[in-house]
Amino acid sequence: MKRLHRGWLLLCALLAPASAIADMTVDGVLACMRANIPKSVQIKEVELTAKDRTGGMRQLRGRLYAVREEERLRAMIKIAAPADLSGAAYLLREKEGGDEMYVYVPALQKVRRITGTGVDGALWGTDFSYGDLRQIHNAFSAGQTALDGQGELAGRTIHILSLQPAGSEQSRFTRIKVWVDQKTCVNLRAEFFEGASVRKRLDADPASLRQSGPHWYAGEMQMLDLKEGTQTRLRVLGVSSDVDLSGRYFNPSTFYLGG
Repeated sequence: MKRLHRGWLLLCALLAPASAIADMTVDGVLACMRANIPKSVQIKEVELTAKDRTGGMRQLRGRLYAVREEERLRAMIKIAAPADLSGAAYLLREKEGGDEMYVYVPALQKVRRITGTGVDGALWGTDFSYGDLRQIHNAFSAGQTALDGQGELAGRTIHILSLQPAGSEQSRFTRIKVWVDQKTCVNLRAEFFEGASVRKRLDADPASLRQSGPHWYAGEMQMLDLKEGTQTRLRVLGVSSDVDLSGRYFNPSTFYLGG
């Protein structure tokens, strides 16, 4: 089955084609979701607002660039604020033998490759992590997917999918439940289960659905960590899809320059 790229589903703001889901089977819903993925995307401003369990707030702003090369994702985010992180950059490159991740730290003026447990760490203190995104990808590409029926969410008709990772996968979550908007194919909610309990929930605001060329996207979403009592709201502004992007954004030697 053609793979669903993890970065597109979340960090690229859940882009989706304007056509509704015509085939009401599992394969039909997945085909519509696969069509979500544009060849490239540029987001002029990404805003992440993290709230800890005591009510403390931290906000990050930056730009995001992503492209598909031979069905593999290249994605880079450059941080503009706060001041202590300004100029930091983060690069993800999907590869056959294992994904590559790099971070540029301005204070050190050097690029570091992220390996081991650091790959699954929270992104700059938010509730989003690469491990969560990878879990969605693994469930779609190698696990079992079932259509649990239709329902309604925020007044919109949705398809409900249940995703289970393959037995061979080392999975943090035992199951993922996904609510897919029938009209736009945008993922409006995802719940990440640890055993019988929901550990994390991702919600996209249906009122923030916008269109960029032939694609729809959710301009606002929120990730809740129900165990830790933390949450992060993500907003995207100025989305452009299928645009020409310079290769320097995705080169480990140059990704942190400019942007």
